[in-house]
Amino acid sequence: MAEKDVKTEETHAYERLEAGGEVAGGMGTEKMLRESLAQMASVIGSAMDAIISIDGRHRIVLFNAAAEKMFGYAATDAIGQPIDRFIPERFRNAHSEHVNKFGRANITKRSMGSLGAIFGLRRNGEEFPIEASISHAESNGLKLYTVIIRDITERKRTEGRLREQAALLDKAQDAILVRDLEDHILFWNHGAERIYGWPASEVTGKKIRDLIYMASLDLYEKAKQQLLENGEWQGELRQMTRDGREIIAQSRWTLVRDDLGNPKSVLVINTDVTERRKIEAQFLRAQRMESIGTLAGGLAHDFNNILSPILMSIQMLKARFPDEGSQRLLMMLETSAVRGAGLVKQVLSFARGVEGERVILQPRHLIKEIVKIFKDTLPKSIEVECNAPDELWTVAGDATQLHQVLMNLCVNARDALPAGGKLRLEAENVYIDDNYARMNLDAKPGRFVLITISDTGVGIPAGIVDKIFEPFFTTKEHGKGTGLGLSTAMAIVRSHGGFITVYSEVGRGTQFRIHIPAVAATHSGKVDESQPDLTAGHGELVLVVDDEEAIREITKSTLETYGYRAITANDGTEAVAMYAQHGDEIKAVLTDMMMPYMDGPATIRALQKLNPQVRIIASSGLTENSKTIEAAGAGVKIFLSKPYTAEKLLKALAELLG
Repeated sequence: MAEKDVKTEETHAYERLEAGGEVAGGMGTEKMLRESLAQMASVIGSAMDAIISIDGRHRIVLFNAAAEKMFGYAATDAIGQPIDRFIPERFRNAHSEHVNKFGRANITKRSMGSLGAIFGLRRNGEEFPIEASISHAESNGLKLYTVIIRDITERKRTEGRLREQAALLDKAQDAILVRDLEDHILFWNHGAERIYGWPASEVTGKKIRDLIYMASLDLYEKAKQQLLENGEWQGELRQMTRDGREIIAQSRWTLVRDDLGNPKSVLVINTDVTERRKIEAQFLRAQRMESIGTLAGGLAHDFNNILSPILMSIQMLKARFPDEGSQRLLMMLETSAVRGAGLVKQVLSFARGVEGERVILQPRHLIKEIVKIFKDTLPKSIEVECNAPDELWTVAGDATQLHQVLMNLCVNARDALPAGGKLRLEAENVYIDDNYARMNLDAKPGRFVLITISDTGVGIPAGIVDKIFEPFFTTKEHGKGTGLGLSTAMAIVRSHGGFITVYSEVGRGTQFRIHIPAVAATHSGKVDESQPDLTAGHGELVLVVDDEEAIREITKSTLETYGYRAITANDGTEAVAMYAQHGDEIKAVLTDMMMPYMDGPATIRALQKLNPQVRIIASSGLTENSKTIEAAGAGVKIFLSKPYTAEKLLKALAELLG
């Protein structure tokens, strides 16, 4: 039978039904149909979802209690009405076509969401989102469609709130994540991606303890136990990043429970406090040195009072007992007392480094004198080099105290060269800008004379570099060092308004940098107080490679301030990947020499394989680094000593880019 004939027969069947006649074939009447619908209504009347049945002409024949509540119509008002009344006008044609097409198909039930989002229309004109499924049956030429409808307004609102909250969480600087009770990661925001280096797609479902807590598993397990007991935990944990760096995180955990009160997951908020703890350690070290200095000053004063009469008495006893045995004993006593007096003087220099007369002096003369002393006294296995230009600025200082600083540092360098090597003293005029000051807590912007003392010796282990300026700390054998040399040097330099930095690598050497404020003078060495001319870029893209996040961000900020564009990589592997992606745009690469996984020289060689003409600036905290020499031989034309000023960085780029 043709489709047109089927529709005609069905239409005639409904017309006979409305007229009170029998349905096609004499198999049913209007009364039978309504009784059947009444029985169905009694079964589904208590359903939570709206259930609506319509005939082949899309008129409602069943409208349950949930539908009444959902649409705002009583069943008596809805039955017999077209279903279109409950659909927004813009969806009516598509809905009617969808139902007719469905009625002609062999499928008896399906979801109505295939057309996209669907909406219902309440009696008050309000549209609301729904999800629906439809089924149909045919009996004796009549079609009956049944639609089950669920109001998802609240769900949509909840999803919207969750999306907004997720967007806010992604904007947070902290790492915010959720893990289940078996440590599997369920949520990982952009802050976590930035701090740890893994994108959410790579860590979701993985165990967090195997990812970032390898450095503190014992503490992690104890924290978990306290969390289960108390419902929350907070404290500091050492964590690992994707590139192998260890960071300190201030962590706050909250146990999330289900509707029955059972634990189901853990909300974690981690704040990277690595740099903050470094700064706090510097402040604590400064406070500790200040308190020790106060104590040492008091003790030194008392010791002086004790030693003074001893030394005077020895002189009198020498005259009173001229025999050889007495003289030998008295000489021994005098030597010990003088040594004690010298130690007291050193303690006083540490405790009261401000003592001494300040005069305008040329540091070049001090450096030349120190170089002469060490060239005359050191063994031939130690080569002494010097570079102190004539145009060096002058400083206001105490010549004796500054001489003591240089001597102490050079003696330490000598002791670090038991098998020979190189000791180098050099000086230069530097302008410290905000860029440099942000890299070093002790620094402040201004003009300084920088004196660098470097050696190619055994180096200082990383674990004790932060302790070497503490009073009485020494790595020398018993009786060969007091532990006051470096602490005294720091006290003297600080009393002159300057600061000292140190950079060392075990087996490669150590470099001390002494910064003394420069002053204007009437003779040679007069300071030019004008600001340096900084050469700006013209949108060139620079790749900055360094494993220290602070240096990467400061350098990137400086470059962008002065007209360059910058992208950053935290190790050589990432740098090579970024160069492969942006190689046509990158005009210069600034890379650190010492990095985990792939260091500077290996990175340089890899970049040169991608582009033999790549322009590279090498950077390191140690000028004498043998890797720097190796890299220079591989094609590096410019070397920047860390930390560097914006002026030096921009000049190096201008020179490299021509």
